[in-house]
Amino acid sequence: MEIIKGAGTWAQPGAVGNDWVEQLRTSDLSVGTYCIPVGGRDTQSPHTEDEIYVVTAGRAKITTPDRTAEVGPGAVIFVPAGEEHRFIDVTEDLALLVVFGPAFGSRTSES
Repeated sequence: MEIIKGAGTWAQPGAVGNDWVEQLRTSDLSVGTYCIPVGGRDTQSPHTEDEIYVVTAGRAKITTPDRTAEVGPGAVIFVPAGEEHRFIDVTEDLALLVVFGPAFGSRTSES
């Protein structure tokens, strides 16, 4: 067992405008926190792993090619590997607990 302290807790990002911190990594999954401040930009690209976001603080919209939805504390979002997605219209500092399966970056692109 491992207790992951601080996972999903808001932290002020640096100059980039968003911040990803990985807090646990095994071969089968990774867990971390992704923070975007009010008005910040989500610059991520599609991942090669399945992903679950849990909104722990803040409000924004998440958009994919097929759908846009408002999210806030308690929302759980599943994004399958390879799906284009982005958080937009961040109206309250956004903190996300993120789980990747398998671990983030462990699969190579199939292209």
